[in-house]
Amino acid sequence: MVPPVVPASPIVVLDSGLGGLTVVRALRAVLPAEDLVYFGDTARFPYGSKTAATVTEFVRQIIQYLQHLQPKHVVIACNTATALALPALAAAFPDLSISGVIDPGARAAIEAAGARQRPVIGVLATEATVRSKAYVRAIIGRRHHARILMQPAPLLAPIIEDGRSDADPLVHLALKQYLAPLLEHGPGVLVLGCTHYPVLKGLIGRMVGPQVKVIDSADQCAHDITRRLQAAGLGRIKLRSTRGNAGSKFDTPAPLGGLQCIVTDDPDRFQRLAPRFLGESVGTPKWVSTAELDGHKSITIPKSQLRAAV
Repeated sequence: MVPPVVPASPIVVLDSGLGGLTVVRALRAVLPAEDLVYFGDTARFPYGSKTAATVTEFVRQIIQYLQHLQPKHVVIACNTATALALPALAAAFPDLSISGVIDPGARAAIEAAGARQRPVIGVLATEATVRSKAYVRAIIGRRHHARILMQPAPLLAPIIEDGRSDADPLVHLALKQYLAPLLEHGPGVLVLGCTHYPVLKGLIGRMVGPQVKVIDSADQCAHDITRRLQAAGLGRIKLRSTRGNAGSKFDTPAPLGGLQCIVTDDPDRFQRLAPRFLGESVGTPKWVSTAELDGHKSITIPKSQLRAAV
């Protein structure tokens, strides 16, 4: 029998590669006691150039594979998968609490824009996220008069996934090419619309200048999940009460929650590159073949759901 969802149940975080580890890092900062399971679909990275149907099927397989863990929340820590697949996946798994990274990022962008009559908000994202217009809908739905500038950056996630640092000339060249069209229009806010991009947040901030507020969707996602768990009564307590020798009661930090990583290709490479995204080392990830994922029972997702996602 599958155990019920309880505060001790894990949070599942999934992405196409290493980028979602920035969400894990943010979660460990605000919810240190939570047990986390991270799934990086490294064999099928990147998602940013794929169709909605393909991305939806990939993520469906992952969720189906992890469902036995009875997670209390599933985070699609990938802007592309959130943009293309979230409505369809929520419909396919109605008993699971599932969220993505776009709505939290959009809300933060609107807050950062302040009271400007017609704020200019730039979004740097993958090609698939740009095509989906998900950020446009999320921002305009809350701030009708905002001007949204969408800039595809197809090379940026692969360059980051390749392990290149912000000192690499190729990184500078790519960012200069992608940021220049945005900066011509004077945005007051820039949303990093891919969970890989926060790795370069410092460099991006220096390149756009202090007049542009840079929004990290990973941080915003972590705060959104915190609110969701608290509202559902499923958050784990950060502190535990103990008593000293004299019987006085005081609080000590709860143990840091566990982190299990699962990948679909090259666990050694994942383990080597993960600290750059996570800020800490990880153990050897578990390897799961894509054939094993594909073997899980398929769930038919209506085309209307896919159309709604794009």
